[in-house]
Amino acid sequence: MKRLLVFATVVALSLVTSGLLLAQSDSDIGTWKLNVAKSKYVGVQAPKSQTRTYEAQGDAIKISRDGIAADGSRVSYTNTIKYDGKDSPISGMGAPNGADTETVKRIDANTTTYTQKKAGKVVQTGRQVVSKDGKVMTTTSKGTDAQGQPTSSTAVYDKQ
Repeated sequence: MKRLLVFATVVALSLVTSGLLLAQSDSDIGTWKLNVAKSKYVGVQAPKSQTRTYEAQGDAIKISRDGIAADGSRVSYTNTIKYDGKDSPISGMGAPNGADTETVKRIDANTTTYTQKKAGKVVQTGRQVVSKDGKVMTTTSKGTDAQGQPTSSTAVYDKQ
């Protein structure tokens, strides 16, 4: 029984430590607010607001996006990703171009690329860069809407 308690304690401490290390080494971790004035949208209307929250969860990152779309509807979707290039399901409402999965790859300490799909078909690709000072995140994307029309955006987020 004592061995089991020691083992469980070691496992719990390892998970907490790995989450803290990931949070310290991942420039995305934190809360980011969309700066609508600095952002640009083509083929799609700019949202009225959006907040993104990136949280370390062991060796993964939980991404939550909440806001108000251009038409006033609520946007709220989440997924938990690893930087392994594998699809991660998206749950909630309002994902760009109706995406239901996302794949994310780490390029360097401040840069990731992503691919969002709907029913296995790519609907958006992009690149996300956090500034060297860690205060600004810029996401550039290109995609296709439900009518097959091209969309693109450069979204600028400020760290909160």
